[in-house]
Amino acid sequence: MAHTKYDCNLGCPVEATLKVIGGKWKGVVLYHLLSETMRFNELRRLMPEVTQRMLTRQLRELEADNLISRKVYAEVPPKVEYSITEYGKTLAPIIHALQAWGLQHLEKMPEQV
Repeated sequence: MAHTKYDCNLGCPVEATLKVIGGKWKGVVLYHLLSETMRFNELRRLMPEVTQRMLTRQLRELEADNLISRKVYAEVPPKVEYSITEYGKTLAPIIHALQAWGLQHLEKMPEQV
């Protein structure tokens, strides 16, 4: 995956951050991996709405950006684990801030039927 070159203006750092962690599932994946290393199906169970194809894509993009690492064990059947990298851990304050804001936002929303 090629890294994007930005023609920076004042909002450029925000754009760069959102490009890396944006998408419906990347933030959720990072949130779960902040607490523990997980296998693919463990992540799928925590996010039942995500398709296998989409989760695979999001994991590959996060790995390409060095936010998570993928470890394959030489077993039959193959065992693959995902964990957050040291660089990925630098996003912890942002992920936790998003969670806190989301909780406040959900409390202000009217009940959905």
